[in-house]
Amino acid sequence: MRGPRRSHRFRNVLIAVAVLTLVLGAWVVVSILLLPSVAPLARPRVSIVITVKDWERKGHPFVVGPRNPRWTPYGAIPSALKRAVVASEDANFYSHEGVDYEAIREAIKADWRKGRFVRGGSTITQQLAKNLFLTREKTLIRKVKELVLARRMDDALSKSRILELYLNVAELGPMVYGIGHAAHYYFGKHPSALTVRECAFLASMLPGPKVYNPYRRLDRVMKRSDRILRRMAAARMISREEYEAALSEVPNLAGLARKVEKTMEAPPPEENPPEEAPGGGPEILESPPESPPAPPQGDEREEAPPPETPPLPETPAPPETPAPEPASPR
Repeated sequence: MRGPRRSHRFRNVLIAVAVLTLVLGAWVVVSILLLPSVAPLARPRVSIVITVKDWERKGHPFVVGPRNPRWTPYGAIPSALKRAVVASEDANFYSHEGVDYEAIREAIKADWRKGRFVRGGSTITQQLAKNLFLTREKTLIRKVKELVLARRMDDALSKSRILELYLNVAELGPMVYGIGHAAHYYFGKHPSALTVRECAFLASMLPGPKVYNPYRRLDRVMKRSDRILRRMAAARMISREEYEAALSEVPNLAGLARKVEKTMEAPPPEENPPEEAPGGGPEILESPPESPPAPPQGDEREEAPPPETPPLPETPAPPETPAPEPASPR
């Protein structure tokens, strides 16, 4: 009697596992089918409204595109900043197709050894997908969505467009979004006037503004910017003279004397409050015909590293949240 009973129980367990697997698979498929389209991102005159959260987890509307007065087109982004970001965040950016599977394998090994999520292996394209469309929760389904969106973005967008979008939405310090905001906030200048050292300084905060917080751990930010400069010099992204000049430069961080901004700039008055478009995507805003088009990209559009290799209200800075130094890329 025991034999048939055990066999019956075992069969029920297998059926339950199969049903759960099918349900999970169906959920993943439906989640992927409901992902927003990345096609609007290929149109330079289109702006979308997303929601970003401050350190108190309160949501704020944020305009991605030319309707944002701080938007910096690709041609106005200094080459040194593009190279610093690639060197520090995604060395294979110009060769992979949105996903770096080798980096993911290394991240899995590191996570396994530590017994927790310490590295994500995310490319710049994956980080952009997360910043635009996904949450920051560390779950398997979010990672799958991120991978799918990254592949779609790599198919639909040029590398220069991906880099332009990423550098305009990345958080570079507490509630400082995009390089147009960051360059004025920290250095009081337009992004195109940034020095090599200043570019490395901004790139050093990309893994996480809570860990690399210039208000609380300026020494940590400066040390990481030194490492980025070394990587750039080793990959011949900058000359030896540029490297030595950058190391000897002390950034003029006048912006640190001000308080951290707590509220984000709302969309222009004529816009409606941000709401999700049909299908779950962000709100899409088309610039009027008279809006000037984005400046021509020129030959710099597919720039790759050399083969060898009114003001917002001010509030006190948020308290530091201790966290371990992450590896890069995420």
